[in-house]
Amino acid sequence: MPIEIDEEGFLNLVLAYCYLASKTMFGVLEDFNVNFIWRPLGAWDGRSPPDRAKVKMPLARQDVARWAKRMGIPCNPPPPTTDPTPAGLGSLLAEKQGCLREYVIEVMRCEWTGSNDIGQRDILLPIAEQIGLDKKEFEAVLDDPDSQKQLDDNWKEAQELGVIGVPSFLVEEQIFWGNDRIDFLEEYLMELRLLKI
Repeated sequence: MPIEIDEEGFLNLVLAYCYLASKTMFGVLEDFNVNFIWRPLGAWDGRSPPDRAKVKMPLARQDVARWAKRMGIPCNPPPPTTDPTPAGLGSLLAEKQGCLREYVIEVMRCEWTGSNDIGQRDILLPIAEQIGLDKKEFEAVLDDPDSQKQLDDNWKEAQELGVIGVPSFLVEEQIFWGNDRIDFLEEYLMELRLLKI
């Protein structure tokens, strides 16, 4: 039986760097014996506060456009007013139903190729149905206080663990912060001899 360790992933589905990370993180997860613990965030959790975000956004969008060009993926940013909370809530159901990867990829695709607001139910519902989630269950999770509490608890836990931003991936005591740290995450998992054979 291969050794398996936990890897926690903290992401906020509106962030550009989480969009970039979503293009490579699932491949890394498939290649290694890790138990991925999904920790989605909502609202402004894991992001710069609104006043700081206004200052950073022009530079961040330039940077993300360069990354997207390098990766060969589209980059049409969503509206700056997008609230990722509904998308994060939906991801909890997608994980439970075994289609987290499909959900994250489709939400990010819709958001970053079509410049769509993933805080809107009319944007999220077709994605949920497309990947096979039940419409009524999906609508219910968007209004579920326990699911909202899970998002809030995820951010509290992240801060307690030393996470200062997202995307962040934790393995043992190591924190890998940013889409450009996934290579380091992969190297660390190699050092731990967790590569699937």
